[in-house]
Amino acid sequence: MARIMAFDYGTKRIGIAVTDPLQIIATGLDTIHPQYIVDYLKKYLQTEQVERFIVGEPKQMDNTPSQSAIHVKGFVGLLKRTFPEIPIEMLDERFTSKMASATIAQSGMNKKNRQNKELVDTISAVILLQSYMDRRLF
Repeated sequence: MARIMAFDYGTKRIGIAVTDPLQIIATGLDTIHPQYIVDYLKKYLQTEQVERFIVGEPKQMDNTPSQSAIHVKGFVGLLKRTFPEIPIEMLDERFTSKMASATIAQSGMNKKNRQNKELVDTISAVILLQSYMDRRLF
């Protein structure tokens, strides 16, 4: 089986998570600046097979797109143009950053590590991917 890859897109950083080849476990992979994402993915895809991209869809509490939705739309367009053979699914990402911060706080890390925004973005991508995997089971 191929992996599933998830992205928590931000204009400063993209958190990336990926499943194992059997699609059982979601793991944080990396945090990349948006300008390097295409090169990063091309290199990754030379050695790993990915069957699907999951991209966090930013929404407000009333279910309307948030201000960052336009940036995510551009990112999705870039993925479609660059990797047309890989399907893309959008998944509501509300609360993933708050959940990631809470997970980090509960982990017992020191304050400096808890404030690491790259770690928050990567864990947000893991939460997004795990949510996608859990949803598929039902």
